[in-house]
Amino acid sequence: MSFFRNVIFQVAQSFHSKLPVFSACSLFIPILAACGNVSHSCSGYCSFCEDIYGKPTMDCLSTLLEFICLPHFNDSMKSLSMTDWCVWDKVSSLYSTFSLCSEEISDCLIIPWPNSLVETMFVNIHSEYFIKCPTEEFSDPPPAIVFALVITPICLIPVMVSLVVLKTKNGDGTS
Repeated sequence: MSFFRNVIFQVAQSFHSKLPVFSACSLFIPILAACGNVSHSCSGYCSFCEDIYGKPTMDCLSTLLEFICLPHFNDSMKSLSMTDWCVWDKVSSLYSTFSLCSEEISDCLIIPWPNSLVETMFVNIHSEYFIKCPTEEFSDPPPAIVFALVITPICLIPVMVSLVVLKTKNGDGTS
């Protein structure tokens, strides 16, 4: 896996070193026609997809996310203790960085974000790192409280009707 990751980085770096930002439009118009913008990183991602997959595809996006965004997130999470995984202040920047990385690459490849692939990756991240985090679960109150909450209005209705009838029988009403 690290071999494939190194190959991707080398291919991306070779494109990055050959493409100055100011000349990317003039050099690679066909690639940029299928690419989101003319930033330095976009031309590398798009060129990689063109060379390996023939065009920007979900398969190429998957490869780029798996070997660029996900390893950084995984390494950062593994540098934390498992108890820190459930502390939002400690993981929010890592989570945001992964989100921004996936969004940038998707935008470069003109693939809508979020998409099913990114959603699946987030679900996998949650099932790997956050599954044991405590959550606030709402449950039904005990039966005695439910009974009290239900029976109170039921009992009040006859009492209120009795008061209305009693008040009108005494002649205090105007009708």
